[in-house]
Amino acid sequence: MSSLRPDSNTRRRVMAEINVVPYIDVMLVLVVILMVSAPFVEPSVVNLPTVAKASKAPDRVISVIVKADGSLSMKEGGRVNDTDMPALVDAVRRAESAAGQPVPVVISADRDVKYDRVIAVMKSLQKANVERVGLALQVDAGK
Repeated sequence: MSSLRPDSNTRRRVMAEINVVPYIDVMLVLVVILMVSAPFVEPSVVNLPTVAKASKAPDRVISVIVKADGSLSMKEGGRVNDTDMPALVDAVRRAESAAGQPVPVVISADRDVKYDRVIAVMKSLQKANVERVGLALQVDAGK
């Protein structure tokens, strides 16, 4: 009867292999489905707004410069003045009342300025009911 019993010297080995062929088959089927269905999918169309050319550039623009250290300067006409937030809002209000119409304000920020500072300037101008606020940027022609 000793021949029917498993030998004590032989051990059962655990099979530690994964058969990846079924996974490859599933992936190939998914690729084929994707390739067959791709021509039938309509690409989404985004209707972008168009802007007509302005007939005339505004006569007066106030440029707000946010420097790398977070300080503000205001360029109106040809003069550049260091300023703070309340003085900036007062100057914009005076310019609008003198012109009798909204004066555009362009914010130019240094690349190293924290975005929070630019948002704070925009928020203070919004609270003062300044209607025309824009951001200046530099277009890189090399890219």
